[in-house]
Amino acid sequence: MDMEKIEELFDACVDDFMNFDSIENKRSNRPDLHAFLLLDSLFPGNDDMVCAAGHDIIYLNVEMDDFQKIATEELILELLRCGVCYDEDSLAIST
Repeated sequence: MDMEKIEELFDACVDDFMNFDSIENKRSNRPDLHAFLLLDSLFPGNDDMVCAAGHDIIYLNVEMDDFQKIATEELILELLRCGVCYDEDSLAIST
């Protein structure tokens, strides 16, 4: 999926942002932890999931080139429901 489509999906599904109750098979009862575990299962590694933080935002250590290769509407919707957004060419969680 190209980045333009990914951005469009994050914008189009904004009504589901933080709608964690809609996720059926939760990996955790905590939305942020569910997102971390989901992303870790898709992009295993040894580095911290948090790669940077700013005022009210935490940037996640996911390469967008890799994310593009596996991105689906369902995945983006699930991430949005956990509070993950697309910000400045990366995935992030607002605090």
